[in-house]
Amino acid sequence: MPSAISGAPAHCPYAAAPIRKATAHRAAPLGPLGPLGPLGPLAPLGPLGLHASVLTALLAASSAPTPLYPLYQDRWDLSALTITVIFSAYALALLLALLTVGALSDHLGRRPVLLGALILEAGSMALLATADGAGPLIAARVLQGAATGAATSASGAALLDLEDPLRPGRPALINSITPVAGMAAGVLASTLLIALSPAPTVTVYLLLAALFVAQAAAVARAAETGHRRPGALRSLRPRLGLPPSARGALLTVGTGVVAVWALGGLYSSLGPALVRLVAPGTPPPAGGMVFFTVGAAAALTVWTLRRTAPGAAATGGCLAVIPSAALSLAALHGAGPLALFGGAALAGVAFGAVSQGALRLLLASLDERDRATTVAAYYVLSYLSMSLPAIAAGAATQHYGLRTACHAYAIGAAVLAAAAVAALTATRRRNAPRTTNALPR
Repeated sequence: MPSAISGAPAHCPYAAAPIRKATAHRAAPLGPLGPLGPLGPLAPLGPLGLHASVLTALLAASSAPTPLYPLYQDRWDLSALTITVIFSAYALALLLALLTVGALSDHLGRRPVLLGALILEAGSMALLATADGAGPLIAARVLQGAATGAATSASGAALLDLEDPLRPGRPALINSITPVAGMAAGVLASTLLIALSPAPTVTVYLLLAALFVAQAAAVARAAETGHRRPGALRSLRPRLGLPPSARGALLTVGTGVVAVWALGGLYSSLGPALVRLVAPGTPPPAGGMVFFTVGAAAALTVWTLRRTAPGAAATGGCLAVIPSAALSLAALHGAGPLALFGGAALAGVAFGAVSQGALRLLLASLDERDRATTVAAYYVLSYLSMSLPAIAAGAATQHYGLRTACHAYAIGAAVLAAAAVAALTATRRRNAPRTTNALPR
C-alpha cells in the first residue's frame, strides 16, 4: 500500500499458498546457509531470509515517504492533488514495470533481475534524498516504482522456488507477511526520524540506499533458484496473462482486492491530511502513524490467519471494510482521532485478510513457469486499484474539499467490499469441496 500509498504499497504481499509441485532443481547442498552460499554480511539470514529481507526493504522504502508528506507540503506549498500525483507516479511506474518485466525472471532467472532492480532502487533513494521540489520527487518515485515492480515479482518467485516439501507453505507465508510488515516498518522509521533526526527527509533514504547496496551484493553472490528458458524479449511486451487455474479465483475475489487496496491508498496518500483535519494541531509524526496502524494491523492479520481457509479469510477481510469506512466517516463527524485510528486498524485487518486469501487462491495450483506472471497480474490489479482512486481523491479534494472526497471514497470502498462478500459467499457454497490448501507448519 505497497507511501502514499506511498507506496505501496504495498508491493502487498504474496499469500500463504502452498506450492504443490516442489522444485527439483535445487541440487546444491543446504548446509547452514542453504543453496545461496556465502552472502556476505547478510549470510545469517539464509536463503529464505535474504529474499524476505529484500521484500521487506522494498515495501519499507515504498511507505517511508508517507510521514514526510506534511513536511514536503509545508516546505514547498504542495496541494493534496500534487501529493497524490507523487504517490501515483510510483504506483503507475510499478504497474508499467509489472506489465513489461514482471515475468522476466521466469526467463533470465531471479538473480540478474533482482540485482539490476536493487541497484536502481538504491539510485532512487539517492534521488529522494536530494529532491528539492515536486518535480524531483516525482522523478525519483518513478524510478523507485520501476525498480520495485521488477524486484517484487522476482524476489517473490524466488521465495516460492525455495519451497520445502517437508514444510509446505513457508515461502508463501513469508511472501504474505513481509510486504505489509515492511510497509509498517518504513512508516515507523520515518516517523521516528522526524522526531530524532535534524534532516529526516535525507536520513531515511540514505539508510535505505545502504541497505539496498548490501542486498545487491548478497544477491550477486547467491545461487540461482529459477530456470532459464527462452522468450525473454517476447516477455517484455506489455500484456496480462493468467493461467486458467488462476482466472476464476481472481474474478471471484477481484472486487475485494480493489476495495482494500483503494482503502489502503487513501490512508497512505491522504492519511496525514486526514489526521490534521480530524485533530488540528497534532504534531507531524501523528500523521504518519495512521498508515503505520494500517500496516501493523495487516501484518498481524496475515500471521493470525495463516491457517484459515483462503476463501474465509478473504470474506472476513471484505466484511471488515464496512466498519472501517464507517469509523473513518464518524471521525469526520466529531468522533475524533480515536475513530480514525480504529478505522485505519480495521482497514489493515481487511487488507491483510483479503490480500492473503486472494493470493492463496491464486497461487495454490501453479507450477514454476507461471509464478512471476501470476504475481505480476495480481499487482497490476492492486496498484491500479490503489493509484487511480487516490488521484481521483486528490482531484476531488482540490475542488470539493477533503471531507467530501473522503465520504465518497469510504462509501465506494464499502460498496465494493459488499459486492465481493456476495461473490465469495456464492463461490464458497458452490465449490467448497474442491478448495483445499496445505498450510504452513
